[in-house]
Amino acid sequence: MEDLNGTARMHKVTMTNRKTCTINGVNDVLSFDVHEILLETEQGMLMIKGDDLHVNRLTLDKGEVDVDGKIDSFTYSDVAGSGQKAESLLAKLFR
Repeated sequence: MEDLNGTARMHKVTMTNRKTCTINGVNDVLSFDVHEILLETEQGMLMIKGDDLHVNRLTLDKGEVDVDGKIDSFTYSDVAGSGQKAESLLAKLFR
């Protein structure tokens, strides 16, 4: 997704003590529960795994997400975050 000036958003992840993180450059939140959050970002699909995960703030027009909980891992896939929609969620995960 592009910002108002027509340029791609910067993707940035800031984590503090594996308990809170702020993520910029988010295009969409595809799914979330207390153990896993799946985001479409400017750098591809991002899967966050942990326990007691909560999406505290979601501002898609700015591309920002705040997550709290016990964060165990971040995993990126190579699916481009160019705003193009793939066939399905499973197709995005297993490319």
